[in-house]
Amino acid sequence: MEHHTRSTLTGGQGRPERVRAGIISGYVFRLIREQLGHTQDAFAETFGVSVDSIAGWEAGRRPLTSVPVGQMLVHRHRLMTLGAAAALLVTLERAMEADVLLASALDEEAPVEAGPLGACVMRRDLVEILTWPLNGVAPVPVRNLPAPKRPRRGPVPTAPDLPAEDRSRFFTRMRETAEQARGGENFLLRRQALYLAGFDDDTDTSDWLAHQQKLARPDDWLTRWLNSRSVAAVEARHGDRERMAQFITRTLGRDDAAEAANLNYWAYWLGETPHIQLSDDFIASPTPGLWHGARMLDHLVRGLTPQHGFFDLNVHTLWALLAARPDLLRARSTAGTALRARLPVMLDDVQLSTRARRELEGIRYAIRLAEA
Repeated sequence: MEHHTRSTLTGGQGRPERVRAGIISGYVFRLIREQLGHTQDAFAETFGVSVDSIAGWEAGRRPLTSVPVGQMLVHRHRLMTLGAAAALLVTLERAMEADVLLASALDEEAPVEAGPLGACVMRRDLVEILTWPLNGVAPVPVRNLPAPKRPRRGPVPTAPDLPAEDRSRFFTRMRETAEQARGGENFLLRRQALYLAGFDDDTDTSDWLAHQQKLARPDDWLTRWLNSRSVAAVEARHGDRERMAQFITRTLGRDDAAEAANLNYWAYWLGETPHIQLSDDFIASPTPGLWHGARMLDHLVRGLTPQHGFFDLNVHTLWALLAARPDLLRARSTAGTALRARLPVMLDDVQLSTRARRELEGIRYAIRLAEA
């Protein structure tokens, strides 16, 4: 199957124009400045640079990723001194990492294996920031921020400004990377390229991804597990929940190893585990790893929206989590309180699948045991 050819932005010599390599971190830097109530002039004086430098950082013309590491640490300490929120400072760090990944992906002359995309297993906080300029969905730390302390002048973008041509180029590069990254040593690179390609809203995305998964005939169960999950996740994101239902029934429900892999995956994805993983092998641990589960509980409870494409997976994972970590229900928490309040409402939904209803009933029984 061949996918359609996308247009690319080119300069006068027929070569791609240089991409602004700092649009995400620049946007976050601007959010921090606005939350602190400072003007660009005031920030220029505080940081000992010109106003043009501040404007260049925020627009991505002068990428923060090009600032020497030592100087960037000094700037970060100044932001801390000024009172910048810790969550936004962490977001700035992730945004700089995302800018590196984005710039690498848009470099059409670089070999796909040479990029950083396959260097480690990505987590949710990085993926949300990387896909922000692609789908306009803001990462959790910057959602619902209070209005800027100083009124903005004129219209401003609501997300990092990635031109449509670059967005198209990014998804083309992800497809090319997935098609070219063959062999076991490139499995992580291929998997993550396929995952990011799934954020493309083109009509042929689902068919292309399904074809790519058919090309791979893995011998080990973990690779088959990951492939099945990837296809199900993309289909759910595009509104088709049938593949996810099949994944839960035929793959997760197969045995304890598959259930443990699901919990290990979620724990890493949400940052429950402390160390960055360089391969997917950790997912295959036969028992859930050394993580607490409170962050998973909070995330899964917030995802219990029946209309959400991942609803059935969230219900199943929550059911498995509480079976593996029953003490989570005994501790007082906002997530636990919200779960107790929402269960009756969800169980009244006549459109629940048989499996989801059975698992929600199991969760309600586990709550009763915890309160006994």
